[in-house]
Parts: sequence; C-alpha cells; structure tokens
Amino acid sequence: MDAVLFDMDGVIVDTEEFWRARERDVILPTAVAEGTPDQAEIRGVNYRETYDYLAERYEMAVDRETFLGLYESAAADLYASADLMPGFRDLLAALRDRGVRVAVVSSSPPAWIAQVVDRFDLDVDATVSTEDVDGSGKPEPDVYLAAADRIGVDTANCVAVEDSPNGVRAATRAGIPTVAYGGDPEASALADYAAADPEALRAVLAELGAPT
Repeated sequence: MDAVLFDMDGVIVDTEEFWRARERDVILPTAVAEGTPDQAEIRGVNYRETYDYLAERYEMAVDRETFLGLYESAAADLYASADLMPGFRDLLAALRDRGVRVAVVSSSPPAWIAQVVDRFDLDVDATVSTEDVDGSGKPEPDVYLAAADRIGVDTANCVAVEDSPNGVRAATRAGIPTVAYGGDPEASALADYAAADPEALRAVLAELGAPT
C-alpha cells in the first residue's frame, strides 16, 4: 500500500462518544418534533446532509440554520479540547518515516479538520472534507475518490481506516481496501478488515503492506 486514508472522528481524534451523546441527548430531541431517528443512520454523515436526511423523513422542530448551529456550537469547544486517539501519533510517525502517504478524509467541515491537524501538528499530505467535493458525501464514494486523486495514488493502492458503517461504505464503494476500526459490529461486517485497538490496526496495516 502506498497511502493510508484516515477518517477523523473516532479514528484520529477521540470525539465519537461525545458526538453520539450530544446527538442523542441534545441535538435530535431539539431538532426532531416527532419520532426518534436511529443514530446509526446518520453516523459518519456531514451534518449539513444530516439535516436534509432528517427533514425528508421527520417533522423538524427547528429550521436548517438552527440545526447547523447546534453542531457548530458543540464543535467550537470539542475540537479545542479533544484528545488524539490512543496510538495515533506513533502510527502516523511510523507511516511517514517509511514514505507512506497519508490523508484525512472526513465528513467534518474543512475548518474542523484544520483545527485538529493544526492543533496536533499532524504530518499529512492532504485533508479532504465532503464539503470540498463536488458530489455526495459519505456513504457515497466521492470524497475517497477525490482524496486518492489529490495525493496521486490509485485507489487500489490505498487503505482506508473508518469507524462508522457509512464511512466504510464510502471507502469500499471507491474500491479502497477498508479497515473498520474500533469494534463497531456493522462497520466490521461491511469492511474488508477489522481492528479493535491500536495494536490490531498496526498489524492489519502491516499485513496490507503499509509498513508500520
């Protein structure tokens, strides 16, 4: 493998549990007038597209601007205080030392990605948000196709690391061998490989030919 493409939330930075709790306890009860959306349906999806998805299926209690504000106000504090996922810095350093190209491929807006990359001084070749792409966000493959093109590596020579089912769907639809990271059962069933922890992820990447 010549490149590893990492999702951000839950793979690079430890924010996934926060987002699940905030959606469950604050965002969805505030935004949806009737019914209880399944969080799995929107996990890994850009929050702007999440509004469109929900509005097609539920009666909304807030308008689009208010909905987006619920996410943006949470993100302002979250990305200034969240920690890197265990083992990520060492893994990134090992990949870079061996010449492996690395990209961050996320449904988060560019500003949120930049905040994480700058705050932790992450050595990556590219960051690609679904908002950067002229196409659909995850679970569609557009963002992964764009990322592979941006770093100049054929999709067959990339590995994607994702923690959500929608993220896995996006990467595999792009023709990229995909590792489901973190133990989500649905993501693991959809992916080509699975790794529950940092040690297992390093082992899988080594098996796939990305020296770590």
